[in-house]
Amino acid sequence: MGGAPPGSQVAPLPRDLPFRLVSKTIGSGAYASIRKAIPLNAPKPVIAVKFINKEHAYRIGNLRPKQLQYEINIHKVVGESGHDNIVRFLSWGDDRSWTWIAMELAEGGDLFDKIEADEGVGEDIAHFYFKQLINAVAWCHGKGVAHRDIKPENMLLTGDGDLKLADFGLATVYLNTTTGARKTCGMVCGSPPYIAPEIILVGTTNQKRKASGGDKLGYAPNVADIWSCAIVLFVLLVGNTPWDVPIAKDSEEFHEFLQTEGRPQDELWDKVPLSMLSLLRGMLRVDETKRFTIDDIRIHPWFMRPNAYMSKDGKAANAVTLATSMIERLRIDFDAQVPSSQTQSQARSQKPADPMDLDSSTQPTRAAPAWTSHFAATQPTTPIADLPFEWEAPSRPGLTSISASQPTTSFDRSAALATHTLAEQLSQDPSMSQFAPTPSVPMSRTQAARHFKDIMPSHSLTRFYSIAPLPQLLPLLVSSLHQLGIPVPALPQQVLEAAGKEEKAQIRIKTTDGRKQGMSGTLLVERIGDGLVEVRFVKAKGDPLEWRRLFKRVVVLCKDVVVRLNE
Repeated sequence: MGGAPPGSQVAPLPRDLPFRLVSKTIGSGAYASIRKAIPLNAPKPVIAVKFINKEHAYRIGNLRPKQLQYEINIHKVVGESGHDNIVRFLSWGDDRSWTWIAMELAEGGDLFDKIEADEGVGEDIAHFYFKQLINAVAWCHGKGVAHRDIKPENMLLTGDGDLKLADFGLATVYLNTTTGARKTCGMVCGSPPYIAPEIILVGTTNQKRKASGGDKLGYAPNVADIWSCAIVLFVLLVGNTPWDVPIAKDSEEFHEFLQTEGRPQDELWDKVPLSMLSLLRGMLRVDETKRFTIDDIRIHPWFMRPNAYMSKDGKAANAVTLATSMIERLRIDFDAQVPSSQTQSQARSQKPADPMDLDSSTQPTRAAPAWTSHFAATQPTTPIADLPFEWEAPSRPGLTSISASQPTTSFDRSAALATHTLAEQLSQDPSMSQFAPTPSVPMSRTQAARHFKDIMPSHSLTRFYSIAPLPQLLPLLVSSLHQLGIPVPALPQQVLEAAGKEEKAQIRIKTTDGRKQGMSGTLLVERIGDGLVEVRFVKAKGDPLEWRRLFKRVVVLCKDVVVRLNE
């Protein structure tokens, strides 16, 4: 478990560790991966260990050794004492090739992987998670730390469904809690849909002043965190961001927001409850000196409203109901119209790909705004073929022994779905709810459940089952990606012939999403039983809601071979 995958050029993971690794990769970034571990001589507790590849961090991420140490020190400050909504810091170490950070395992997985794109989670659940987010941010600010990268990817869940704020790679100390001295920041960092406009203003102004020799501007990072929290709240409610980037000349939506003083006609805003509009507008004030503070947020009537999902101590009061409500909002409309590309403005590369390389990809190019030249992010672009792929397989309830009648040369969907054993066993998998006309979790499962994780899988829900043979399924997946404007190589005949004998195959993709941001990952196609194939969409980089949109579009394009229940 400590070595690199076969054929990988990445250095083997450290061997002399104070714990024992018990999983493959469960999460990753551009130069880091996360695995589960346990004590050397005990089966519990299960923790998460983040391994940071120093070569990639320094060469690709442009990080310096002291920056890695800075992240560790900040995570210790906010996470060592164990706040309920912060991923707890446990220990750290390093060797010549790796720095590792041991931390609390968020058993519930990613929060935003479990939110329906363009739908959101509903007002009560949005309120529940927003309150927990504000509690986490308030704790950080109380320690003099601003997160500076508040976005969906950095919000995890416990096994009981509570939020955990994670990833302090861009966090900074802005306040000396002893003296009260404050500092401003000049670094442009974060994710464009979630960052505050003053960060971009400071970045563009400082680039000009660097050339002229003028004094540099700075922004208050704690105040910028408030803006990001507001965007997260909007996404929880709506399932989309209000704009791609807070620059009036680059975003019609943001321009209208400014012109109407926070009262745009965009239909997305119609989904926001009237009782909380004043809260959103207060947090999204462009003049940061007038923006709501944490205290302003906490006394707002909408924030103070009672919530049946939340206990008096701020934790999930009914985790099973919470999980059931969330999973039943996930739905795939098989009659939906699929656009011809992930983003209509995406540039198409004409460079031919090597047809023999299933992992190759061609990155669409576009002109980037000038302010992005010094843009820092937690996931800098890394050539996707350079990254090893060794992911832990998800649990598959009831799928220990599948036997289905499967033609070898053509796909007979109706005959395959007639297999009683297959339908019965698949019906126990909560992730199958999203493929039903009326999404629901089996009553037998909710009655037996005691925790959030008993209903809501910790792994990604962007996966589907098929009974089509690999030689037929792989070309269909490639064709659907081509229809979405995502450049992946066509599969030559010898590859298809080999696929009929192999247990798994993978297609790596790299593209631009609807927000004009980079997105990459792997489609892992694996035979998991006699005649049953699972297709997992494993994200390496990008917004989770955009990744889910991609997943849903591919599913619709491949609907003739996707296993569905209750039809």
